[in-house]
Amino acid sequence: MEKTNVMRLLDEAGIAYRPGSYEVDENDLSGSHAADLMGVDHDTMYKTLVLRGEKKGFLVCCIPVDEELDLKKVAKAAGEKKVEMIHVKDMLAITGYIRGGCSPVGMKKKYPTYIEETAQLYDEISVSAGRRGFQVTLSPEALRAYVGGEFAALV
Repeated sequence: MEKTNVMRLLDEAGIAYRPGSYEVDENDLSGSHAADLMGVDHDTMYKTLVLRGEKKGFLVCCIPVDEELDLKKVAKAAGEKKVEMIHVKDMLAITGYIRGGCSPVGMKKKYPTYIEETAQLYDEISVSAGRRGFQVTLSPEALRAYVGGEFAALV
């Protein structure tokens, strides 16, 4: 399997992960579909969402693929009055990633990152490896530490 930039960054940091891949279906880029294709428990596969806060700017949230963000909980976790999702068309410019391949690891800039607190219930979770069809599975604590994030109630 070819290495993505995310995998190279994790290698450089000495963080253990397991790479995974699946056949991309351009008609269904959902994380739920990806979890099914990889045979992974939906509760352990996380999608990466980017939002904008009123005061502090951009922030990143990682939540299980079948869940919906609770914007009030995200705002509270981020110390914001209000947050909103960014437009998909802005994702590449802000993060360096495209929809379906957005990873909390290796974005253009370091943004405040929040990981749904239920991730701590699992030994491993999967997040995008920075390209559609590629995932990395790693310890939620290793991910949190690497991105300088925090666990919070987000859904």
